[in-house]
Amino acid sequence: MKLVSFFSLALLFPFMMSHAQESKPQVIILLGPPASGKGTQASKLAEELKLPHISTGDLFRENIGNKTPLGNKAKSYIDQGKLVPDELVLDMLFARVSQPDCEKGYVLDGFPRTIPQASALEERLAGKVNLKVINLKVSDETLIKRTSGRRSCPKCKEVYNIYFNPPEKEGFCKCGEPLVQRDDDKPEVVKERLKVYKAQTEPLIEFYEKRGEVKHIDGEMPPKEVFQAIVNYVQKT
Repeated sequence: MKLVSFFSLALLFPFMMSHAQESKPQVIILLGPPASGKGTQASKLAEELKLPHISTGDLFRENIGNKTPLGNKAKSYIDQGKLVPDELVLDMLFARVSQPDCEKGYVLDGFPRTIPQASALEERLAGKVNLKVINLKVSDETLIKRTSGRRSCPKCKEVYNIYFNPPEKEGFCKCGEPLVQRDDDKPEVVKERLKVYKAQTEPLIEFYEKRGEVKHIDGEMPPKEVFQAIVNYVQKT
């Protein structure tokens, strides 16, 4: 009788483990350099999974716009041209994910950015969630083309790319307005952003690889294929 019971448990164990994992909140972290498409993919993934899409940029804007105590602190650093300290970013994030709509999980975009942020998040989650980390791999050459080639219309807000999606008339929007290049899309600025990413954020890949938690996906595929690869991975694990 004991042998039968043990054999039955052995058969049920994988199902029990899978069920336990599924019952945990699902937290998905999208990593990737600037212009890798992680913001777009995070938004689509959150919609697909019916989970909140949380980006640090949105958190900053929301808290600053609502003049919350955390937002006022963040604004004081931003106004001085300083980086917002990790502790303050974490306070904003944890305040957000403690809200009811995050009970089943959430998709993180732009966080963590540094090893200390990742360590603090790991300590906070402490095995309580089903964590998935996805890294979008894109070459520097493609990233620079995606950003430095961007042109926007100040009137109708249409966005073009001189390499991938050029306007019909060079330098002009379809509405007739001259196109402009944002200062932060200029090649020298893009290269500096990539340097900062490689120094501060790229080490996160190794941080999560050591924990066996990273899925690398080719971010140079067409956006629909990138999205399908992400969805396939999330649904299979």
